[in-house]
Amino acid sequence: MTEVERLYETLRKTQEPKGYYFNQDKERVFELLRALLVNKERYGYMSCPCRLASGDRDKDKDIICPCVYREEDIKEYGSCYCNLYVTKEWNEGKIQRQYVPERRPARFFL
Repeated sequence: MTEVERLYETLRKTQEPKGYYFNQDKERVFELLRALLVNKERYGYMSCPCRLASGDRDKDKDIICPCVYREEDIKEYGSCYCNLYVTKEWNEGKIQRQYVPERRPARFFL
């Protein structure tokens, strides 16, 4: 089993009971998981691969996966910003798939 496959299984087992499912596009999921592992190697923590990390864990604590924005994104859109975590309904096409806007405050981009 590869490191990506181990991460997939670990996260799936811990997140599904909470109602967070991986996107059914497994290729996309594995791409994101590989990026999380790259960020872990680079920064020492798995920062969101869809956002620019600073390398300072304290400054990036809001974007360590699963990020603090995931719950609201999923509640409102059925998907997180990266489309890594989704609801069952999103995967089943029962809700409209919409662009998930960035919730991270602009001060983090300066």
